[in-house]
Amino acid sequence: METPTVELGKTSYRTLQELAARSGESIQEILDKAIEQYRRQTFLEEANQAYTALRNNPEIWASEIAEREAWDVTLADGV
Repeated sequence: METPTVELGKTSYRTLQELAARSGESIQEILDKAIEQYRRQTFLEEANQAYTALRNNPEIWASEIAEREAWDVTLADGV
């Protein structure tokens, strides 16, 4: 299996080397964690933008509130 190659700037590579030396993790492990963190951050930012758009549309927001109220009655159904 071929391993992909990614070019890094000198500063980024030095930073990765320093992080690896301090943490005892490999550069690959650090990159994997950084990518996952970025993926999660991007997901949450997009979700926040979508929620803001929902809140800014009175008609759709009213429908959302109505649906929440309909689901709220199931909280006390004992199931």
